[in-house]
Amino acid sequence: MKKNIRIVLVNTSHPGNIGAAARAMKNMCVERLYLVKPKDFPCAEATARASGADDVLANTVVCDNLEQALVGCHFVVGSSARSRSISWPVEEPRQMAAHVIQESQQGDVALVFGREDSGLTNEELEKCHYLVHIPTNPDYSSLNLAAAVQVLCYELMLFSPAKNNSFEEEVRDLAPADEMESFFVHLEQTLVELAFLDANHPRKLMRRLRRFFNRARPDKTEMNILRGVLSAAQGRKLHKPDR
Repeated sequence: MKKNIRIVLVNTSHPGNIGAAARAMKNMCVERLYLVKPKDFPCAEATARASGADDVLANTVVCDNLEQALVGCHFVVGSSARSRSISWPVEEPRQMAAHVIQESQQGDVALVFGREDSGLTNEELEKCHYLVHIPTNPDYSSLNLAAAVQVLCYELMLFSPAKNNSFEEEVRDLAPADEMESFFVHLEQTLVELAFLDANHPRKLMRRLRRFFNRARPDKTEMNILRGVLSAAQGRKLHKPDR
C-alpha cells in the first residue's frame, strides 16, 4: 500500500537534499513527495541529485503549510531527534514501518521530516500521532535529511504485513488530519468561551488535549459527535441568562 504513503519535507533549505530524498524514495518504491515551502524548488541541483528519479520530482506537490500537505491523511508520523518538554509516543524505524504499512491499508498516511538545522517545531509535532527516532551514534547524531528518508523508506520496503499480526483487522473510517485540525480549533474556541481555558496561555493544555485525541484516533462518526457536543456546549453558554 505504498501508494498511500506520502513523504513530507518541511522548509527544506538545500535543493540537493530534495533530489537525494526523491532518489531514496524511488529506490524503495515510495513515490509521493510533498514539500512545504522549500527554499528553492524546482531547481537544477535537485534534478541532478535525483539521479533519474525525475518522475518523483515531476509529481511533487508543493504546499504553503504543513496543514495543506496533510489534507486527507488519517495517520501522521514525525521524524525528530530533539528532546521535548512534553513527550510524544515514539517508535523506532522497524516499529514505524509495521505501523505505517498497516495504517496505509485504510487510507493516506504521511511521514514528516523537518528542517535540516532544527527539525520540526512543537506546533508541527502536535499534528503527528507518533514520532519516529532513528538510533545513531550518541557522539555524532547528526543525520542528513536524505539519509533519514532513505532509512525509513528502506524499512517500509522490507516490511511485510503478513509477518505482523499485532494489529486489529477492523477497518475504520478515521478522521483525516484536516478534520482533526478543525476540531482542535473548535475545541480551543469552546474551552475559552466556557472559561475553562485561559485564552492568553492555551498552549500547554491544548498540547495535552491534542495528544489525547490523537491517541484515541476518532473516526468520522465519532468526530461528528464530538463537534456536536462542542456546538451544544457553545449554544448553552450563548443562551445562559445573566445573573
